[in-house]
Amino acid sequence: MGLIVSTSDFALVQGVSHTRATLVRWHADPWPVLREWLVWSFVISAALLGAVYLLATISQPDATPLYLPGIHYDARPEHVARVLFRNSLVLALHAMACVAGFIAGSSLPYAAIGRTGVSRWLHDKAGSLAIGFVVCATTFSLLNQAYILGSGAATLAEQFGLSPFVLLLGLLPHALPELVALFLPLAAWLIASRRRQWNELLAATLVTVAIAAPVLVASALVEVYLSPRLLLVLIG
Repeated sequence: MGLIVSTSDFALVQGVSHTRATLVRWHADPWPVLREWLVWSFVISAALLGAVYLLATISQPDATPLYLPGIHYDARPEHVARVLFRNSLVLALHAMACVAGFIAGSSLPYAAIGRTGVSRWLHDKAGSLAIGFVVCATTFSLLNQAYILGSGAATLAEQFGLSPFVLLLGLLPHALPELVALFLPLAAWLIASRRRQWNELLAATLVTVAIAAPVLVASALVEVYLSPRLLLVLIG
């Protein structure tokens, strides 16, 4: 009796096979792939920082003061944990964009093989809808981050008597590596979507998250323990 394999099982096998082959290829020559991710992630980070600066210059500062660990009270490990938790949520959102891109662009087309009628139509359309959802969710995330960070920067700049530019300059040592790490999965998604290489996105998710995690830990430590000292120097 022949072995019957469902299209869903076939899609899973193909996905695992593509992911394993992609990881092996990248391991043999990692720098070209990593370089592209870093460049695009840096571009996205720079664009977000530019938007934050623009919003900080035009936003009305909040009358309610903001209190920062290391400036208004002693920095403690729980403040690092709080920063890590916040950034982990953002990284998870961007990682899920990669996973959704893999499912929509690679797994669903395989799962549609052999299907007919409404089932085939749903599988064909689900990919485009999933990719559209990823684009909308990511865009909303970026706009939301720009608004929150820009408003907070305006309040802090007014509170400390600094210009938004000087304030952001003081925050840059932790903010730039933090943002670049957070946007690595998004950069991988952008590159894969431009090339229609959806089958590489699951591997990209694993690698970018593995790279981002230690960078986010280091950035959180700098944000809580070192950046406040730099701000105090700038405040004078």
